[in-house]
Amino acid sequence: MNRNDLVTYLDELLSIKTIADFGPQGLQIEGRAQVNKLAVAVDSSHAAIDAALAAEADMLLVHHGIFWGPSKRIAGAFGRKVRRFIENDLNLYGAHLALDAHPALGNNAELCRVLGLEPVGSYFSYKGLDLGVMAQGDGALSFEQLLTRFTAALQTPLKVDAAGPEIVRKIAICSGDAARSIEEAYDRGCDTLITGELDYTVVHAPAELGMNVIYGGHYVTETLGVQALARHLQAHFQLPWVFIDLPVGQ
Repeated sequence: MNRNDLVTYLDELLSIKTIADFGPQGLQIEGRAQVNKLAVAVDSSHAAIDAALAAEADMLLVHHGIFWGPSKRIAGAFGRKVRRFIENDLNLYGAHLALDAHPALGNNAELCRVLGLEPVGSYFSYKGLDLGVMAQGDGALSFEQLLTRFTAALQTPLKVDAAGPEIVRKIAICSGDAARSIEEAYDRGCDTLITGELDYTVVHAPAELGMNVIYGGHYVTETLGVQALARHLQAHFQLPWVFIDLPVGQ
């Protein structure tokens, strides 16, 4: 399909132009005008570029793009990465917070879905956008059962703080680096938090608050959104896609 039509659709679907982020999102590098195949990945690494080119993709769609904070010189390792996209006429589209928070296709909505939980609200606001999901089980869901569901769905080793109740009633879910949301989750009545990685600034909080925490890995908890988005695009536009799985160990 035409690249500009695809970008317009993605921008509107994800509210890219209205969501504040840590750097410009959406089409970050413009490549060829026709997109016949999509590659999706969590990170815009050189390995992801290699895999996208090997798959003969026309666009690499990622959760973590190449722009973070202040502008950088197109030089060094960053310059080499940018040149690879341009030299190979490969489009790069980034969707960071917009994909975390999307109510149907986002990382947190997908975590809620694959764990068989029912969303009951949102929390953890960044510049007016709630990033996380609050959910509940069936009323008799044990923490051990939740752990079993997580392992079965995402096939990953877990780091766990089991300082909360055996039966979990209300669960806060926020992928990636959101351990610091634990106090807000507690204040909102949650007894369990699911996130990606440990934040040392709140390392004692689970025990002090009496909460369960599942750390599923920053990478793993953010693999779901790009795949859900790719499935959506395939259904709407018959656009073939491939998922590039490049775990980073955290």
